[in-house]
Amino acid sequence: MRFNKIKARVRSLAEVAAWPLMGELIDKIGHRESLSVWEYPVAACEAVGGSAEAALPGAAAVFCSVISIHLVDDILDEDPAGEHHRLGVGRTANLGLAFQAAGHRLLDDPALSTATRAALQASFAAMSLATAFGQDLDARDLCGEEEYWRVVDAKTPPLFAAAFEMGALLGGATGEVASQLADLGRALGRYVQVSDDLSDALQTPAKADWNRPANNLPILYAMTVDHADRDQFLLLSKRVDDAESLNGAQKILLRSGAASYCTLKLIQFAQEAAEILARIPLSDPQPLARILAEHKRPLRKLLASVGLDEPAALVS
Repeated sequence: MRFNKIKARVRSLAEVAAWPLMGELIDKIGHRESLSVWEYPVAACEAVGGSAEAALPGAAAVFCSVISIHLVDDILDEDPAGEHHRLGVGRTANLGLAFQAAGHRLLDDPALSTATRAALQASFAAMSLATAFGQDLDARDLCGEEEYWRVVDAKTPPLFAAAFEMGALLGGATGEVASQLADLGRALGRYVQVSDDLSDALQTPAKADWNRPANNLPILYAMTVDHADRDQFLLLSKRVDDAESLNGAQKILLRSGAASYCTLKLIQFAQEAAEILARIPLSDPQPLARILAEHKRPLRKLLASVGLDEPAALVS
């Protein structure tokens, strides 16, 4: 199984092998076929004519970055399930640094050309800095939708863009094709962020997003757009630990147009991603098309569960 190869590649680093806690965190990470972002370098590599094996350094580096991002994000969000409650903030932050550094080490593969290694390091470093900036922006309470989109563009798309770009580079693609695949990743990153926001807002019991409502698109919409239930929503949104209040707030999300607005944005991002993919000269676009299709599947189920019609753009 490829996921086992990815984890084995990370464990092959001497420091990781000697650090049991890093191994423990590696084992905790689950895998979702075609949805886990460390699959993206493989899909991009195959799409440009490379092999899954050639993509392993990029896949392993992205895997390390995801662990690092989650460790730090949980601290910033004060997530009650975060590892920092068990290990302490300092130790958890240090592990986040270790996984990020491991990603750089994995990309410095002597089997690769000097030019490829340099390009991979540049992509990974740019992603890491952009994501850290986005995480800092997201740690604040946002003031409105304009600021929300600024934070989204800084936080989620860089990881997706780098994953596709590094996979393309490992598959021998030109810099131009790799850049186009990075654009595809950015569009998909926006789609995933809005999809996650909508899913989190409609889940029971209340997700942590309700504690920082301006940072979640549908909740922000219902708080700020002029609609008949706005005052009631503002009241209920402060009491979502109560099941009845949460249910009432979620019904208003549907009545106010918040869920429909998110669906509109998702249609736009899905169409943008499809158009970008169609323009890229690829040996085999199917691995990337499968990823786009898989990301639409959970949203279709969510829309069906709350009684919203499935837009044609999410079917094609």
